[in-house]
Amino acid sequence: MQYSMRFMTNPRLWYLLTACAGLALVCALYPIYVIRPFRAQGPQELEAALLVMRFRPVLTLLCLGGAVLAGWRLRNGLARRPGQWAAGVAVVLTLLATIAVRVNVFEMMFHPVDQPTFLAAAEAKLDADEMVLAVQQRGAARAYPVRAIAYHHIVNDVVGGVPLVATY
Repeated sequence: MQYSMRFMTNPRLWYLLTACAGLALVCALYPIYVIRPFRAQGPQELEAALLVMRFRPVLTLLCLGGAVLAGWRLRNGLARRPGQWAAGVAVVLTLLATIAVRVNVFEMMFHPVDQPTFLAAAEAKLDADEMVLAVQQRGAARAYPVRAIAYHHIVNDVVGGVPLVATY
């Protein structure tokens, strides 16, 4: 009983630290969860994810400040190592989330295709209702499946000697 009381030296600081770490993690992870390839998004959840992305740089900095303050104040009051470790882990998670929101994960996920490979139309295994972007230029033809372009966003190609960019 005495151990748990010393661990919770100041419950308000623990609540602040937990709330800061939790909010920072939500700011970092929620948009990635909602906005990912080949996943349908509802209008409200997409709007919420975009709203989080808009304000998360400021929110995570505030969370980091709160977490560092709470962790620092708790550090002196914790006589036992598990409490110090827990406070340290929460501060580090908040710091990592604050750094993560400044990295555009979506740019890392989507890479342009610079050297596309093609199959003959008879060999291509597409669903009957699958959409393609088709190009015919100087006697050469290409079809780019929208599903593949949606993941890469950009396909750089040369069709009939003419450079082009297929995008969706």
